[in-house]
Amino acid sequence: MKITRFEDIDVWRESRILVNMVYSVAQRQPFNKDFGLKEQICRAAVSCMLNVAEGFDAGSNSQFIQYLLYTRRSSSEVQSVLYVAMDRKYISQKEFDEIYDQAKKVGKLSNGFIRYLKQERLHNRQTG
Repeated sequence: MKITRFEDIDVWRESRILVNMVYSVAQRQPFNKDFGLKEQICRAAVSCMLNVAEGFDAGSNSQFIQYLLYTRRSSSEVQSVLYVAMDRKYISQKEFDEIYDQAKKVGKLSNGFIRYLKQERLHNRQTG
């Protein structure tokens, strides 16, 4: 499938799922009363989506790669904040595992897309 818009990119679609998972737990009490933690995890999750979209329109593969690195970092941030949420008993172990795995998936997809863009850049140099 040809990518013609950022919504076509797997890592963006999986980031969107991550955002919805994070928001669904962060809106519940008592999580929603811990404003700093709630804001931190929500911003990190949304950042995954936004960075893919921004990178798509960045103008070059090397710039896109930078945005995908930010996506990967934000997914790791979500994972780290999940520990605090679980330790504070805002989420269950099951919720932790599901969201953690989704964030991990986003990170892996970011890595895979970075590899693809690097290979495409190399291929273009060799054929161009």
